[in-house]
Amino acid sequence: MLLLGIDVGTSSVKASVVDGATQQTIASVQYPDSERAIISLRPGWAEQSPDLWWQDVKAAIKKLHHSGKYNAGDIGAIGISYQMHGLVLLDNTGNVLRDSIIWCDSRAVALGETAFEKIGAKHCLQNFLNSPGNFTASKLAWVKENEPEIFSRIDKMMLPGDFIAQRLTGDITVTPSSLSEGILWNFAGNSLAVEVMQYFGFDHNIIPEIKNVFSNHGSLLKSVAEELSLKAGIPVSYKAGDQPNNAVSLNVFEPGEVASTAGTSGVIYGISDALTFDPQSRVNSFAHVNHNKEQTRIGVLLCINGTGILNHWIKDITGDLSYCKMNELASTIRSGSEGLKIFPFGNGAERILNNKITGAQISNIDLNKHTPAHIFRAVQEGIAFAFRYGLDIMRSNGMHPSVIRAGRANMFLSDVFCEAFVNATGVPVELYNSDGSVGAALGAGIGAGYFIQPKDAFANSKMLKLITPVQIATYNDLYEEWKMILEKQLH
Repeated sequence: MLLLGIDVGTSSVKASVVDGATQQTIASVQYPDSERAIISLRPGWAEQSPDLWWQDVKAAIKKLHHSGKYNAGDIGAIGISYQMHGLVLLDNTGNVLRDSIIWCDSRAVALGETAFEKIGAKHCLQNFLNSPGNFTASKLAWVKENEPEIFSRIDKMMLPGDFIAQRLTGDITVTPSSLSEGILWNFAGNSLAVEVMQYFGFDHNIIPEIKNVFSNHGSLLKSVAEELSLKAGIPVSYKAGDQPNNAVSLNVFEPGEVASTAGTSGVIYGISDALTFDPQSRVNSFAHVNHNKEQTRIGVLLCINGTGILNHWIKDITGDLSYCKMNELASTIRSGSEGLKIFPFGNGAERILNNKITGAQISNIDLNKHTPAHIFRAVQEGIAFAFRYGLDIMRSNGMHPSVIRAGRANMFLSDVFCEAFVNATGVPVELYNSDGSVGAALGAGIGAGYFIQPKDAFANSKMLKLITPVQIATYNDLYEEWKMILEKQLH
């Protein structure tokens, strides 16, 4: 059986077809080729159009078919990965009511902080594992407070992947994993977080049917199947946020296993078998894809909003060189970028900085010394140092990775970044040939029952490269210099 995986990212949609028998990727595409913009109507705001996501998904699938590498009629299940925390609202006819308020939008921070105080910090952390913060429930509360006419017409609220599944199947479902990333799941009660619903004044009817991640979330509509040259009735059998899904793509399911990614945002995501939380919600705990009432599997997530987006911004303002050329130039500069320091915090409120918006910063510029090559290296080192800053928070909460798995993609394509990452964190990295759409395809195979156990989906997985730290002392000194400047900015 062939498996179709769809990854709805911030910058584009990726789609892959995987052969379930061999777990080998037959074809992969990205659509569009250029990166999609984020709509920012005010400082700190970030929105995208769900209808545009849907058009991009359809275009990506058609582009995938155009490769001619497989028979589309052999596709037997669909899996979806999606950018986390986005708010999608539909009316009772299935129409989108407004653009999605996406993950890096900061408008709801104050509402979430007030909810944390009023519901009770201890209660929130023990039951939801997080503060409502700037997550999906708080975003919906912002709509209620500021756009009451739109709020009054809401029939269902959902996450981005739920919306794409709805467009494919006509059915709307959510999962404990997706609800937990919106701070709408009570881990202690294994149920909807009624305290959050009541505090914000949300009607329970706006929550779709709750199903496990690996489930039948609906069957492909005939009209959609005809448009996309697929077989009607095949199931959408898996939906997960991009970071849990990245972990799936790297066979990270069990306690102690850790994954990382460095795309638009940067993430370290480790699995725990305890209901663990950070008292300040600087790192967050969500239900992993295999969490259920029989077994506790919590994904502890460190997220840095400004990682690849900073690298892309630098690319644009320095002459639009290719990433490959930028990496090549960065490699000509010594570790430490000759004193140039860059802080990648320019993409909304950063949780690891207690939801402060500091903006990205460049420090110690020497106009007679520093060149674009220095900037390229300092960007990658600054991102690596931000990972170290967040990983130290995870360590303070009991997460001590001995190795981190990552896909050979995005920032991990750069040898300079890989060197900075392993030496700054002191943790080896295993690189694999995987990405979000491949993970979603394998997840579809698990959800459809093609694979008996999750591990069967990775029977042929092979590590591409192991990167070990060799300059820990040097990078530790550089990190301490970087951290000292950051802490001055924060105070």
